[in-house]
Amino acid sequence: MAARYDFSRAIPLEEVAADVEEMLRHWQVQITHPRYLGLFNPSVTFASVVADALVATYNPQLAAWRTAPAPNEIERHTLGWLTTKFGLPSNAIATFTSGGAEANLSAVVTALTHAFPDYGDDGLRSLTATPVIYLSAEAHHSFSKIAHIVGLGRKSVRVVPADSDLKMSSRELASKISEDRANGFAPLMVVGTAGTTAAGAIDPLQEIAKLCRDEGMWFHADAAWGGAAILSPSLRNHIAGIEFADSITCDAHKWFSVSMACGMFFCRHPETVARAFRAAASYMPGSAGSTTFDPYTNSVQWSRRFTGLKLFMSLAERGESGQAAMIEHQSRMGEILRESLSAAGWRIVNNTPLPVVCFTRDGLDVASLLADLRQEQTAWMSEVQINGSSAVRACITSFKTTEAEIQDIVRDITRLIAK
Repeated sequence: MAARYDFSRAIPLEEVAADVEEMLRHWQVQITHPRYLGLFNPSVTFASVVADALVATYNPQLAAWRTAPAPNEIERHTLGWLTTKFGLPSNAIATFTSGGAEANLSAVVTALTHAFPDYGDDGLRSLTATPVIYLSAEAHHSFSKIAHIVGLGRKSVRVVPADSDLKMSSRELASKISEDRANGFAPLMVVGTAGTTAAGAIDPLQEIAKLCRDEGMWFHADAAWGGAAILSPSLRNHIAGIEFADSITCDAHKWFSVSMACGMFFCRHPETVARAFRAAASYMPGSAGSTTFDPYTNSVQWSRRFTGLKLFMSLAERGESGQAAMIEHQSRMGEILRESLSAAGWRIVNNTPLPVVCFTRDGLDVASLLADLRQEQTAWMSEVQINGSSAVRACITSFKTTEAEIQDIVRDITRLIAK
């Protein structure tokens, strides 16, 4: 890089593009490959690739409705459709985000604004008690950073023990809330995860929703990955209770199979979102009326890329049934992987209806096996800690993964162990 690209001379674009493509082909994990069984990074629909090219070409600025009415209305329409699928009220608000971390940040800021009217103007110093957030030991680690960012402090995050299936314990949650109230803290919100990163666990969303109603707390559903199950007739029952959430995180660049970055934040309290992210600037175009929506006054971001087009075009091309079929195919491949591993003598150590499979066997050196898999380019998997022990984590993230490939992978890893 330093020798060829010191930027002292011009290089024809064709050469630069060829260089970059060569580097991308050889020097990164190929997450769009059907044998990438890693984190929640999918193969991408061609429609989303076309959408990204269109967005880059026209480069619309979505901060205000007046400067980009068509892009804004496309996003409103797409998010409105998904809002209905999640069972939120028709007046719920939603915005596209850079990803799950921004959506989760939006949830915490909105929850604080909802619970403490003076927070927005006077900050945390105006509060008479320290707000605290509750989440499972398996929840996403972004909340620790978010607590730091908003000024609550990382110690304000209460980690609730998980049960044997790695789901948040409702009993432990209730106990921690009661203990905190007795000690003068202000329980703010509970984060229920729909598809944890490590093992695909789904917290008891309905129980959490009821507890939050009883305690007057905010219920946030972090469904960054598992939220896509809402489109699947065979899977949506596993995330029942999400319709009671005050806010929801869902990433289209995970199980909806569109390109980075396409997160989403949903909230049933539009007036609170407007208070949380209000802004006024004379240089911005004025509101176009009560029926329009300016993202910069309703979200963390100011400058706004046309993020939603890739999801709109993917849904439009495939339709709801086509999108559901893509999700359910990956779910079936997950079941086939579980069955094939068990038949080959491996032990499955997680329990989830979602296509993430954690497995091991007696005496397994996980790191050594993963190194061999990568060396032979058999597949890409990762190491995970399940109930204190190391295991191999394989997640079906590609709609291109086939049963034959799964059988080959299981045969290869079993052969490596035998050797």
